[in-house]
Amino acid sequence: MTNEIFILNISGQDKPGLTSSLTNVLSQYGAKILDIGQANIHDTLSLGFMFEIEAGNNSASVLKDLLFKAYELGVQAKFTPISLEDYEKWVNLQGKDRYIVTVLGDKLTAEQISEVTKVISEKNLNIDAIKRLTGRTSLVKKEAYPRASIQLSIRGKIENKAEFTKKFMQISHDLDVDIAFQEDNIYRRNRRLVCFDMDSTLIQTEVIDKLAELAGVGDQVKAITESAMQGEIDFNESFIRRMKLLKGLSEDVLHDVAVNLPITKGARRLIDTLKKYGFKTAILSGGFTYFGHYLQKELGIDYVYANQLEIKDGVLTGGYIGEIVNGEKKADYLKEIAIKEGIDISQTIAVGDGANDLPMLNLAGLGIAFHAKPKVKNNAQSAISSIGLDGVLYLLGYHDRHIDLIE
Repeated sequence: MTNEIFILNISGQDKPGLTSSLTNVLSQYGAKILDIGQANIHDTLSLGFMFEIEAGNNSASVLKDLLFKAYELGVQAKFTPISLEDYEKWVNLQGKDRYIVTVLGDKLTAEQISEVTKVISEKNLNIDAIKRLTGRTSLVKKEAYPRASIQLSIRGKIENKAEFTKKFMQISHDLDVDIAFQEDNIYRRNRRLVCFDMDSTLIQTEVIDKLAELAGVGDQVKAITESAMQGEIDFNESFIRRMKLLKGLSEDVLHDVAVNLPITKGARRLIDTLKKYGFKTAILSGGFTYFGHYLQKELGIDYVYANQLEIKDGVLTGGYIGEIVNGEKKADYLKEIAIKEGIDISQTIAVGDGANDLPMLNLAGLGIAFHAKPKVKNNAQSAISSIGLDGVLYLLGYHDRHIDLIE
């Protein structure tokens, strides 16, 4: 005797024992579960079973008993027969490529989600699952740090990933929302090392600009810094020019600057969570080791690579010790740490905001432009511009409940 395939969709008020009661009915008829899924929004349940049952009296009886059980439980039941041909088409989809699209913002609107899902639909891609990653939002109490994130698991063949990403970038620009697109592979689910730029990423200032203000050359240095961040002049050249302008600054001011560094919103939450889950962390900075080491102690960072100020007789000489840590050196250090820790480069993440961060952003398994300049944002794999540094956790697929466990 042939078998029949059905999808049973259950909707209504969620309550304990629902799944147990329904599968108990199916078990009495020897049904084989082919797929199962559940979603719960505001205690309203959507539960689905795809099952195979022997055709004839068995299938008629099980449908009747399931309807009766659903009535008993106070939920709605709907059956959909599935042909063997359609079932096999569905099975064959499992060989398709998988991707993750993460949408981030201080809030999410229907328009933003509509535009993102329209791009997915236009490429004939299937959305397998949608999951909210942030906690529930009160409509009465004002949030001190509003943030919202959803994750879409999609499947299918993408012929032109660059074109796909470009469309997301346009939506991001037009609708003020962050959209990250990643391949859903073993590396994405097993990241192990996160490397941060320091100035304007881990902290919300450019230290060299602050030192320049104290040296009375603030406007001159700030102009050079901005030009370098935009990628208009070579980083090494800009670094040497700025260092010379700091000549004569007292060493005493370094401590005062360090203890007043404005740590970026979400940085502590991010790094505490990364440490809890066994990640290694590093500061790879074109700034200075003095401040990198201060942050290392403050935040519990594993590695620091930055430029060392030359100090003689208690004052800055305007020079530096060792090689300049530019964009290429940052990428080299990322590789060096990964090798030392036995981590594949695809398991690494790099986060930065300036043009000199692009080499490490493009080398890492996941490069994230954080509140970055347009040139950097347009050339990085992913970007976060709408919320704090802990937005990185949502790109890793963490839900707030995984994060809040350690707070």
